[in-house]
Amino acid sequence: MIVNGLVWAVGMGLLGAVVFAAIGLVSGTDETATLAPITLLVVLLGTPPAGVLTFFIAGAVSKHMTHAIPTTLLGIPGDTTAVPLLDDATALRRLGAPHIALRKALAGGLLAALIAVPISVGIAALLAPLAGPLKLAAPFVFLVAAVFVGYFSPGRWASVLAIAPFALLVAALNALAGAALGKPLSISFFLGIAIGPLVVDLLLATSRSGRDTLPRSGPRTVWLAPDVGVGGRWFPNPLTILSRRQAVTTAVVAGVTSTTFMLSPVAATVLAGEIVGARIRHPYRRLSTLMAVKNGTTESTYLAETLIPLVAFGLPLSPVAAGPAAALFNAPPVYTVNAPGGGVHNLHSLLQTWQFLVYGLLGVLIAGLVAYPFAMRYARAASAWASRTISHEALIGAFAALIAVVSWYEGGLLGLTISVTIGAVGGLANRVLGMTSGVQFMAYYVAVLSVPLLPAS
Repeated sequence: MIVNGLVWAVGMGLLGAVVFAAIGLVSGTDETATLAPITLLVVLLGTPPAGVLTFFIAGAVSKHMTHAIPTTLLGIPGDTTAVPLLDDATALRRLGAPHIALRKALAGGLLAALIAVPISVGIAALLAPLAGPLKLAAPFVFLVAAVFVGYFSPGRWASVLAIAPFALLVAALNALAGAALGKPLSISFFLGIAIGPLVVDLLLATSRSGRDTLPRSGPRTVWLAPDVGVGGRWFPNPLTILSRRQAVTTAVVAGVTSTTFMLSPVAATVLAGEIVGARIRHPYRRLSTLMAVKNGTTESTYLAETLIPLVAFGLPLSPVAAGPAAALFNAPPVYTVNAPGGGVHNLHSLLQTWQFLVYGLLGVLIAGLVAYPFAMRYARAASAWASRTISHEALIGAFAALIAVVSWYEGGLLGLTISVTIGAVGGLANRVLGMTSGVQFMAYYVAVLSVPLLPAS
C-alpha cells in the first residue's frame, strides 16, 4: 500500500510539476482558473489520494516558480499572486538586474516552500482536536469565515454585503437543479466561480459596447531582458543565491506566515513586503530582498492555507482552500464536505498526518527538481518561446472547453448553463465589486450549509 501510494505520488507529482511549470510561463494565467479545474479532473479520474495531494502541491509550487519569469523579465505579472512582486521586479529591471530579481524570487520560493510544509502540518496537528466541534458548527463557521474573508478582500464591505445575494442565487439554482435532475449540483458551481473573469471577458468580446472596454491596436510588443548564465551547476543552491541575511529573513517570514490560513496570499505578501522593506534602507538590497521574501510568502501562505484546513478540519476554511484547492475538499461524488452519514470524506479522512508531511514535502522536492533549475537556466529562452508561439486565446479556449465538458458531465445542458450563469455573475462581482473567487467559494458553502437552516429559524 505504501509503495503503491509512493509510486502514484511520484508520478502525479512529476505530471503536476511539468504541466504547471509550462502554464506559469504564460502571463495572466490565474491560479483558480487553471489549478482548480485540472486538479478537479485529476480527482474525478480516480487518482489515489497520495497522487492527488502531490499533484496539487507540485503544481502550485512549480507555477509560483515559473510565474516569476514573465514577472521579472517581461514586466507582466504571471498570475494574481505575482502582482505584489511587479513593482520591485520592474525597479530591478530598470537597474539592469532582471536576472537578479528572478534568481532571488526562485531561491526564496523554494526555501519558503520547504519550511512551510512541516510547519503547516505541525500547526494543523495542534488544531486537529478542534475538528469535531468545528464540523458540528460548520454552517455557522462558514458564515463567519465568509464574512472574514470578504472583509479582507479588495472589495471589503462590498464583498461582505454581496455574500447574501450570491449565496441566495446559488441556493436557488441548486434547488432548480435538484427539481429538474433529481440531485443537487456542486461541480458546475465550482467551475463557474473559477472561470468568472474569463466568462466576463468572453461576454464583453461579443458585445458591441463591451468591446470598447477591451481595446487592441495591434500585436503586443514585448521587451525581453538579456540572458545571464547561472554557471555550470544544474541545481543552483538557494543558500548561495541568497545572502545570509536574505535567507534568514525569508525563512523567518515563511515560518510566521506558515502558521496562518485566513489571510489571502496577496494580502499576506503585501503585508510581509511592507514590514521587511521598511527595515532596509539600501535600495538594491531592499529590492533584491523583497523579491525573495515576497515570492517566499506566496509559497508559504499558499501551502499553509491548503494544508492547515485540510489536515486539521477537512473543511475549506481559507481563501486558497475554498478556491484553487477546493477539489481537495469537495469534488462529488469522490470527495465531499457534507457526506450522507455526516462529517467529511476527502483527503482529510483518507490520509494520515504523516502522509500529508511526506507527500507534501515530496511535491515540493519534485517541483524543486523540475521547475527550479529549469527556470534558473532557461528563463529567457522559455519566455521568448511562450511569447512567440503560445496563443493566449488558444489557452483560454482549451480551459473553456474543459469547463464545458466537466459541467456537461455533471448536469448536462442545465449544468453547463449554471456554470455560465454563475461565471457571469461571479465575474462581474469580481470585476466591479472586488469580490474575489475566494469570497465567492465561501458564499457557495454558505448557500449549501447555512441557507437551508433559515426556514427553521
